[in-house]
Amino acid sequence: MVVRSVLLLGDPRLRERSLPVPPDAIGSPELNQLIDDLRDTMAAREGAGLAAPQIGVLWRVVIFGITHNRRYPEAPPIPETILINPEWTPLDEEQESGWEGCLSVPGRRAQIPRARRLHYQALTPDGQRIQRTVEGFHARVVQHEGDHLNGVLFPDRLPPADSVAPEEDAETGVSG
Repeated sequence: MVVRSVLLLGDPRLRERSLPVPPDAIGSPELNQLIDDLRDTMAAREGAGLAAPQIGVLWRVVIFGITHNRRYPEAPPIPETILINPEWTPLDEEQESGWEGCLSVPGRRAQIPRARRLHYQALTPDGQRIQRTVEGFHARVVQHEGDHLNGVLFPDRLPPADSVAPEEDAETGVSG
């Protein structure tokens, strides 16, 4: 079991765009070790998912899955899934807000709007193409972990500070 350090908000590596895993790396010992490290680190930190950039590897690889997680007690189970070079597309304009936290932003949570339904496709560790249509928490996790591959963290999804006002000022637009 190898539990790797998780990079924290402020580390510039979290802001870099990850590179696609090259075809000749699929099934390689290097990729398999990365997947094992992601799995062990996610489990040790009680995460719902983890992306390779969070442990300092700039490859487009994510893992997610939960049966029961104290950080997300209401979340339905999601089978362990490993996505290599994932792509995802929202299926419509419908969004829903939900609580998110992140192993790279410890001690913080926020309501983040995300596409409610999406379709994703990727390669599995053995090079098979998978495609799924998902919704709710499963869709949220795919988007959250996918954001890491593009150098985006959940606080980046919060509205700008100037769009948040005390309730009494929101109707008039007055700030005070």
